[in-house]
Amino acid sequence: MLTIIGCGNLNRNDDAVGVIIAQRLQQFIAQNPHPNVRVYDCGTAGMEVMFQARGSKTLIIIDASATNSEPGAIFKVPGKELEALPEPSYNLHDFRWDNALAAGRKIFQDDFPQEVTVYLIEAANLGFGLELSPAVEHAANLVFEELTELISNPKSKI
Repeated sequence: MLTIIGCGNLNRNDDAVGVIIAQRLQQFIAQNPHPNVRVYDCGTAGMEVMFQARGSKTLIIIDASATNSEPGAIFKVPGKELEALPEPSYNLHDFRWDNALAAGRKIFQDDFPQEVTVYLIEAANLGFGLELSPAVEHAANLVFEELTELISNPKSKI
């Protein structure tokens, strides 16, 4: 089972890129059903990422990044390099998808994906607004095409 999760905030311009790609993939799956693929829009809910990933063999997370790199740059990173246990807190808003990777692996053990890939797309604009910048829109199209190819390829590891 492959689970793809888009993260981000639809009201913060380029921060929405993960959610937008996930929504486009949901439409693709609706038109091209695949029994071993699940796609979720988890927005900014790190805890939901942990629960939606449970039971999958492979997990792909898509989100925006802000590293002062070239806007639209795509980073494909192994999840193990990004997972981090959360700092003790009573606020679930502090629980992000990177925390979900570490906590999910610790809590669910063998029932949590061992193969995790994170697509990070460098944002140009994280201000309030509803539009992706041109560079991020282009990168979103490239990631969408790569993921639809993965889903459509019967030889893939889904």
